[in-house]
Parts: sequence; structure tokens; C-alpha cells
Amino acid sequence: MLGHLGIQITERSADQCSGTMPIDRRTVQPAGVAHGGALITLADTLASLGTLGNIDTASQFCVGQEINASLLRPVPSGSTVNGVATVLHRGRTSMVWDVRITNAEGRTAAVCRCTIAIRPLERRS
Repeated sequence: MLGHLGIQITERSADQCSGTMPIDRRTVQPAGVAHGGALITLADTLASLGTLGNIDTASQFCVGQEINASLLRPVPSGSTVNGVATVLHRGRTSMVWDVRITNAEGRTAAVCRCTIAIRPLERRS
């Protein structure tokens, strides 16, 4: 999904994951502004990658479980959004992330909360 939407990861740690996404023909809705689904995809991507940095990938995997989004401001085609995911909760079976997406002027375009499930990796012979 990252390559299809042009998402670039700019920072990744156990506490935070950041990235950018262009608002272009791949990520706009018919009115020429950012598609809410594209913004939510950016949020889910950042939260999922952040979770990956907190688990043992030899024995666990992670997958999106729930996402809530408030789309606050339209972002026009031809611009770029920035997303920052910050961990709110680290649990044994899930993590919760706050994701803020801003436009080129730094104004909030979307606020998301993502719950990422952590599951055991089943080995198959």
C-alpha cells in the first residue's frame, strides 16, 4: 500500500512513527481533495509500522483491529500531508496509537486513533 499511495516513512521508533503522503490522482476523491480513506490508510500504516517496532516478529505479527477518524479539513490535490503516530498504550495483545495528520501549513487535517492487534505467529510445517 505504501508504494501505491506514495507514502514515505520519515521516522520510526518504539514510541513514534512519522510519514508523508502526496495528495494526487491516487489519493483524491472526485472533488479534488484528499480522500478520507487515503488519510485513514496513512494513519493505519503508521500505527502498524510503529507496532512492528514493539513486537518480536519471529513469534508475533500485528494487524489493524479498529480505527476511528475525524476528518477535519480538506487537503487540496497537489499538496502533501504529514502524519505522526504516537503510542498511547502498549499491551500484551494490542497497542493503541494517536495519529495526527497535518497539511503543508501544519494545520490538522485528521485525527485518528488506531488499535493494532498483536497475535502469535503460528509456525506451519
